[in-house]
Amino acid sequence: MKALFITYSQAYNEEIVHILELFGQKGFTRWTDVEGRGSNDGLPHMGSHAWPEMNHALITFVEDGEKAEEILQALKRADERSPKLGLRAFMWNVEKYY
Repeated sequence: MKALFITYSQAYNEEIVHILELFGQKGFTRWTDVEGRGSNDGLPHMGSHAWPEMNHALITFVEDGEKAEEILQALKRADERSPKLGLRAFMWNVEKYY
């Protein structure tokens, strides 16, 4: 089992959920109004007057490792289409769950 942790500009919200649905991934947990700034050249998303945009974060657990990799690649393609918006995804192994 793999965990995908995805942080992204709120502008991506519908697209991220759509990508998960394309791969049959129904379950996820999302946090809204997450502040942050990209590590390379990303603009701050702080919900302030100066930096009004916000981020979201989402975690989903994928049973099939190949499917998790395909989702990760689809997210990478979305980020490459609009790199200034901000989208990062991380894949972790899940050792135990109940």
